[in-house]
Amino acid sequence: MFAPVHHVWTAEDYLGYQEIFDSKHEFLDGSVYAMASASESHNRITINTITALHTQLRTGGCSVFGSDMLVQAPGLFAYPDVSVVCGTPQFLDDKRNVLLNPILIVEVLSPATARYDHGEKFQRYQQIASLQHYLLIAQDQVQIEHSVRQSDDTWLLTEIRDLSVSIEIASLAVLALTDVYEKTDLG
Repeated sequence: MFAPVHHVWTAEDYLGYQEIFDSKHEFLDGSVYAMASASESHNRITINTITALHTQLRTGGCSVFGSDMLVQAPGLFAYPDVSVVCGTPQFLDDKRNVLLNPILIVEVLSPATARYDHGEKFQRYQQIASLQHYLLIAQDQVQIEHSVRQSDDTWLLTEIRDLSVSIEIASLAVLALTDVYEKTDLG
């Protein structure tokens, strides 16, 4: 028997594949990974975050996108749980399904992806010139990690673990943790 040959995908192969199939996959350096379904808590936190951001940003020049919007970073096509763009959204092509210029990306952590979201994925996201804020929201405890790009291109991390606190996302919005965790076992 022969060992199967690992298929190396091009970005074009991957994008074509995503158009054909209903299931979501992420692309990292030529490999394609299926995305697992999300828990009830994950979904509630995502919806709560989208709702809070949309409510505050809907009359300004920013747009909020959910987890069906791809975001491109070097060597990566990912489906963040929430992304925000201010000004005119820039897309990869006329299909308008791959966002290039988010200012904020939010990932709700799951046991299977937490390490990746903290590590390799964040390293790729940091290479998006427009990105200023990265939020990682835990679903099994009250904890939000807010990373903010500094003027010297380093990132400052603040961890919030108090349900009575709000996170100020400079010049964008204020997220109350009670809103983020509403209708979960933690809220």
